[in-house]
Amino acid sequence: MRTIAVVNQKGGCGKTTVSINLASALALTGQRVLLVDMDSQSHCAVGLAVPEEQIEQSIYDVLISRSRNEPIKLTEILWQISDKLELAPASIDLSAFEQQMAGIPEREGCLKEVLDEVKDQYDYAIVDCPPAVGLLTFNALRAATDVIVPVETGYFALHGLSKQLETLSILCKRCTQQIDVRVLASMYDIRTKMAREILGELRSHFGDRMFKTVVNFNTKIKEASSFGQPISEYDSTSKGYRDFRTLAGEVLGAQVKQQRREYVNSLANQLESISATADELLEAAKLPVRTSPTPKAEKPQLVATAEKLSDYYGVNQIGDAMAFVTLYPRAESVQIAGDFNNWQPTATPLEKVGTSGVWQTKIKLPAGKYRYRLVVDGQWQQDPYNEQTELNPFGEFNSVVEVK
Repeated sequence: MRTIAVVNQKGGCGKTTVSINLASALALTGQRVLLVDMDSQSHCAVGLAVPEEQIEQSIYDVLISRSRNEPIKLTEILWQISDKLELAPASIDLSAFEQQMAGIPEREGCLKEVLDEVKDQYDYAIVDCPPAVGLLTFNALRAATDVIVPVETGYFALHGLSKQLETLSILCKRCTQQIDVRVLASMYDIRTKMAREILGELRSHFGDRMFKTVVNFNTKIKEASSFGQPISEYDSTSKGYRDFRTLAGEVLGAQVKQQRREYVNSLANQLESISATADELLEAAKLPVRTSPTPKAEKPQLVATAEKLSDYYGVNQIGDAMAFVTLYPRAESVQIAGDFNNWQPTATPLEKVGTSGVWQTKIKLPAGKYRYRLVVDGQWQQDPYNEQTELNPFGEFNSVVEVK
């Protein structure tokens, strides 16, 4: 199980929005997801329409029960949000957690101990951290394999990022596990010149330590939260939904790429390195704004050979054939059913590439528009790496590809 801590000590950066919608988007790809709310404001429950008055026990009760030798199982407090998504809600009691745990040995490892007991039941755990770096956040970091730092694209947010990473670096010197820390640009408003400039500087300074996905400012996302729904349920045709679907694809893809990338050995060293670039970035933001437009990020080159197919997910036209490449590390079989094979999945199986979890196939198709779905271990679903979709008569989405 990969555990992703969403951390930022600054409020208003879209941290809870990222946690809820990333968890939902991962669940839609067939991943088993646990969303853990470590913020006493309990915004994850609010954002998913879980009635506060009906939350009898929260993650606080599970964590604190360990110190009282009366352990409560995590499964006793979970709320089923969808087939693949469950929530461990928070409560106001979390605000007293640090005081209650004062003097308790190994109090920083409470959450890790709880999650280790259910690691075989989920593919991902998303932990929404409070807007402060304290014992609750440190518990999340001790349990985490990944850290996402959402950053609003504004000058003061950059200042907060610099301070945030500096503080995390100090806190995490005690962490020995290797963690992938990445920055996510959120609440991006392309209409403002400042936002465009700061996004360009972020990409320039952080490079591959920053997600290529950008979560744009989108009123539909705010509306979805007010209705207690993830954007995938509220409006699956919105740009906000596409952003989080792309982010989920990037998170899934990172699982394979992580094996090929050289990482800093410790979290403390990595955070120290990122903090240094954040300071440089802050200084750069103080300079006069450039008059030339920010250059667009280069699009990844299309796969040219079969050996490179595993580095690119989705659908690509290569000569007279369409290449389908996807990532399902736990799948036993992946097939395609569509217009081109009379919707018979057994006719078009994908081939697994080594042990990486990448599946691929190439199909020669005449020019035209085709609808299809992936069949993963017998479960029909849309292609998570293809943004072109079309509603089918069953109320679900088919993926769409056009052959030129």
